[in-house]
Order: sequence, then structure tokens, then C-alpha cells
Amino acid sequence: MNSDSNGKYLLITPARNEEENLPDVSKSVTGQKVTPALWIIVDDGSTDETPRILEGLKARYSWIQSIRLPPRPRDITFHYSYVCKQGFDHALDYCRENGIEYDYIGLLDADTVLNEHYFVKLLGEFEKDSSLGIASGGVYYDVGGKLSREVSDKNLPRGTGRLWRKSCFLETEGYLVEPSPDSISNIKALLRGWQLRQYADVVEIQKRKTSAGEGLWKGYVKNGWMAYYVDKNLPVVLLNTLYYTLKSPYYTGIAYLYGYLNSTLKREKKIKDMEIRAYYRSLNLRLLLSRISGALSRNSTDAQQGER
Repeated sequence: MNSDSNGKYLLITPARNEEENLPDVSKSVTGQKVTPALWIIVDDGSTDETPRILEGLKARYSWIQSIRLPPRPRDITFHYSYVCKQGFDHALDYCRENGIEYDYIGLLDADTVLNEHYFVKLLGEFEKDSSLGIASGGVYYDVGGKLSREVSDKNLPRGTGRLWRKSCFLETEGYLVEPSPDSISNIKALLRGWQLRQYADVVEIQKRKTSAGEGLWKGYVKNGWMAYYVDKNLPVVLLNTLYYTLKSPYYTGIAYLYGYLNSTLKREKKIKDMEIRAYYRSLNLRLLLSRISGALSRNSTDAQQGER
């Protein structure tokens, strides 16, 4: 791919009180070898300097736009996907009204800094494989000046830094207002024959631990509730619990199981999408067993080096 060409992708970023992270994240996006055709940043009612930072970005770059949502109580279940969907809907409408062409649609959280070749590499993978529907890089953390990768399944794209092929995004009903919307999008893509990939050598550096927006305990209790909500079967839940327990900090497995059992006892509502429920009810356990095997291996516990 010609690194001087304009990118044929849209990028959506939800942001709430991100004055600390947004300067580094925006620098990494504007410094991409292939920049987006349009970047929509959704200001989720920020009360810090985030709006001022966004105004400065829009003044410098014509392809950066923002929308602002009214302040609302933080909700770690449905609200995140609602905020993102506002951005996706606005971006698609804006492109249609302004004749902007694009082939891919991306999502980037406001705590994730990208290597300058990030989108060049991902777009190259899409060009090589027409069946590739969703892809992302690998999530790394800066630990004492060294990059340590958060190990996860290579066939499952991460939530942040992901790209959808446009046709895959539209065929799978876009971005749904549900808990764990990225996982739901993955499943719908798989069921329609699309391939999913995570490329560990394509580096994205996350400044906060995954599921740590309101603390890891609350985050993993929420993950347990989501397992109940999408109707995961009990063997899968127990294997996930074991998987989380084998990774530091080890209490996340207890939080996850608590969230699941608490929701079960309360008989809370479940997702109405029967396609998703049927998938999780019949989920093959081999995938989960392979993840646990990986967590036990030396490669899963050693800090792994990556390019900056």
C-alpha cells in the first residue's frame, strides 16, 4: 500500500473527560502514515478540558469532526455502545451528505495510542484477504519502558483499534446498542462467513487496563453479568473464571464469577437476540481450553517486546 495515499477508512472515538490521554491519542492518529478520511470524536458530556482539545484539533485538521452528547450518569453496561453508535451513525450520514468514500470503519478508544504504521499494516492485511471482515492489532502496556502484550486469542480482534470491512459492518447490522458490542459484532461476522484476526505485531498501547474504567473489580463483575446476559453456558463461564484467575491480578476471576452468579440468582433479563443466545449456548469449549493453555504457557506470562 502506498503510505502517502489517503486512507479510505472512518474512525470513531468515544471520549469522556480524556484531557490527559487525548493529546497523545490524537497525535498518534494524525501521525499515521495513512490518516482517516474522517475521524469523529464523540464527546460524552466531558466536564474537563476535552472540549477545548477537540476544538483545537478541528481547527487544524479538516477531517476531524466532533459531536457532543449531554452529560449523563456513567453506565458501564449499555451506555458505551450508545455513545459509539452515535458516532457511527453521524459518520455514515456525514459521508453520505458530503460524498466521502470509504471502504473500512474503525473504532479507537480515547486511551489507546497507535504506532504510526498501525493502519497501513491493518489495511494491508485486508487487501491480502477478501474474506477478512474484522481485524485489530495487539494491545500492549508500557511497563517500565518495555512493552508487555495483553495476551488474548489471535482470532478475536480487540475492541479498541479495530477495523471492519464496510460490507461486513453493514451486513452484521452495524454497531448495536448492547453490552459487549464488539463481541456481538464478532459473532455475527463469524456466523456470516467472515474471518476475524488480531495481529500481535501491529502495536496499540493502551493506557488503562482493559475493563478498568471504574476499577478492575467492577469491570469484571460487569463481564460476569454480560456472560449471563448473552446466555453463556455454565461450563464456558467456569472455564472463563479459571482463565481470569490464572492471570494477574488473580481476583478478577472471583469478580467475574460473582457477577454471573448474582445475575443468575436475580434472574435478570437476557439479550433478546436469539442468534447470539444460540451461539453462546452451543459454544465449542476447545477455544476456551486453548486460551487457558496459553495462559499457563511461559509465553503468556513473560513480558513481550513490540515495536513502538
